[in-house]
Amino acid sequence: MTSASIHPSAYVEEGAQIGEGCSVGPFCHIGPEVVLGQGVVLKSHVVVTGQTEIGDETVVFPFSVLGEIPQDLKFKGEKTRLVIGKRNRIREHVTMNTGTMGGGGVTRVGDDGLFMAGCHVAHDAQVGDRVIVVNSAALAGHCVVEDDVIIGGLSGVHQWVRIGRGAIIGAVTMVTNDVIPYGLVQAPRGKLDGLNLVGLKRKGVARSDITALRAAFQMLAQGEGAFQDRARRLGEETQSDYVREIVDFVLGDSDRSFLTPG
Repeated sequence: MTSASIHPSAYVEEGAQIGEGCSVGPFCHIGPEVVLGQGVVLKSHVVVTGQTEIGDETVVFPFSVLGEIPQDLKFKGEKTRLVIGKRNRIREHVTMNTGTMGGGGVTRVGDDGLFMAGCHVAHDAQVGDRVIVVNSAALAGHCVVEDDVIIGGLSGVHQWVRIGRGAIIGAVTMVTNDVIPYGLVQAPRGKLDGLNLVGLKRKGVARSDITALRAAFQMLAQGEGAFQDRARRLGEETQSDYVREIVDFVLGDSDRSFLTPG
């Protein structure tokens, strides 16, 4: 065991790897295959089990459960993993499950995320960096959530859905189809209602790129032909890297159709 602060009431099973400077609070339970990076803080009453890795300086608040088996009836006890990156803030009652062999075997969460109270990350989800998942929102199995996404409270994301970089999902929204990068989705059944202009401006995106994104959105919303055909035409015409990112996303592999403007 390395130099770490472990409360006497915590139960750390033999085999667990606890990094330098970790703090394990009262009544935590850490399983034998868990790896905690340097400076990880488990506040109290936290369960970390399974083949779970938590990156440096991540803070986990009370009653979170990380690394339990998938909520999938096809799961038969195979060895799968949960990998959580650095400097995340995982608030009270958050659950994150390990993967399934059918989904690649790994649930992965990036760096610098904020997972607010009661939210859920299901098996085989792939979550990027600087993602915010607000209270009681849920990501179903096999979701892909790219960097800098915000998912509003009480929202649900259907299995296999992809959410592109910089998108924002409004509160109390059900997302059943892929969301383009920088998209704004709201309404109970999830309608693509514009672009995340506030997020783009906060990020310091150049006005010329924002103008190009606005024009691209209008073409996707009102142009002729199928959605993918409009995207292909955009790719032939655009000089903006941001628009190109949307084009590549739309033309990429997906198990779901797209939320389209309208």
